[in-house]
Amino acid sequence: MVSVLFVCLGNICRSPTAEGVFRHLVEQRRLSDKISIDSAGTHAYHIGEPPDRRAQAEARRRGIDIGALRGRQAKADDFLNFDYVLAMDASNLSNLQKICPQGHAQRLSLFLDFAPHLNRREVPDPYYDDGFSGVYDMIEAAAQGLLADIEAKHLAED
Repeated sequence: MVSVLFVCLGNICRSPTAEGVFRHLVEQRRLSDKISIDSAGTHAYHIGEPPDRRAQAEARRRGIDIGALRGRQAKADDFLNFDYVLAMDASNLSNLQKICPQGHAQRLSLFLDFAPHLNRREVPDPYYDDGFSGVYDMIEAAAQGLLADIEAKHLAED
């Protein structure tokens, strides 16, 4: 089982959107029994809360329901339990580096590293500027790249 954790600041916009989009792709490829998916935030602002209503609306508009997801905070143990710990931006990457146990840094990267064609490294936080549609597009592109990476590195037939 390959495990993936998406991480943003509060776990109500970008990371639950990434979890929902990636889960949808994984289900379409019938790989749910091979890939586990979760999301978290680097801060405890929204523990137990559902995703932002605007994130839910954008996902629903595109055929994905993320309403059942609930916010949680990332913890050091996540680096022991997830093969990929994917930060949405440099600030969250830095916060994750601070809690990453020694010897596990190779699991941590920026999510948009899986979409180099976008020529960006960070998924902007849509919370204050209502850029949910553009953020969804970035997440979808990176999710496709991530799935291709996982399939090539972990699920390729011998």
